[in-house]
Amino acid sequence: MKKLHILGNPGRFYRLTEKILPWSNFSTASFLFVGLYLGLFIAPPDYQQGETVRIIYVHVPAATLASLVYAIMAVTSAISFIWKNPLGSFIAKSAAPIGASFTIIAIVTGSLWGKPTWGTWWIWDARLTSVLILFFLYLGYIGIWQIFEDQNKAAKAASIVAIIGAINLPIIKFSVDWWNTLHQGASIIRFDGPTIHSDILIPLIFMWLGFISYLISVLIIRIQAEITMQKIRSLQIIISNQK
Repeated sequence: MKKLHILGNPGRFYRLTEKILPWSNFSTASFLFVGLYLGLFIAPPDYQQGETVRIIYVHVPAATLASLVYAIMAVTSAISFIWKNPLGSFIAKSAAPIGASFTIIAIVTGSLWGKPTWGTWWIWDARLTSVLILFFLYLGYIGIWQIFEDQNKAAKAASIVAIIGAINLPIIKFSVDWWNTLHQGASIIRFDGPTIHSDILIPLIFMWLGFISYLISVLIIRIQAEITMQKIRSLQIIISNQK
């Protein structure tokens, strides 16, 4: 518990992430370069989907991280709400625009894949609908921070939204199993192993690692900016009280 308290200190967290950032930047560039090269130039077209299969190299990592980022928001919001740790709010607030971006990328690339595969840009499929709800949850969370002038009230309200919205995550994950849906089921993370051929799976793994590294880099930068802004706000309050 003492270690968690130490890591929860914004100043200490800032110094720690300064050491991580160069490595995450390097990993992002490396993994994405290898993943895009393998996916676009080495991996063969699918025997059914043809060249359309290459969309998954962006769609799958984006869709995975859309849910992962919201899970991070929910956990850190709970930490902030229960233990009154400001770093939890900083992380959740910083992660929201990133998660929203991943979600819209997943929706757009899914539509690009759906048109030649299903014959339509959009269908009210259980998986697609729940991901769209996820996007609106992100927008609602971001909007709360803009509505409240009092940052403490905003943090509490946003935390409640993030925690309650986490109910949608298992719906996204298991929607293809619970309902009759056009969206294909899990083909990578399965008890009996992946069903995707290694020629497609390997570049997909590199792209997924690249997206994870990108998330770490951008999240660090945004959290550092939030910590700096909090320090500025605190100084402004001190100066205002002295006048």
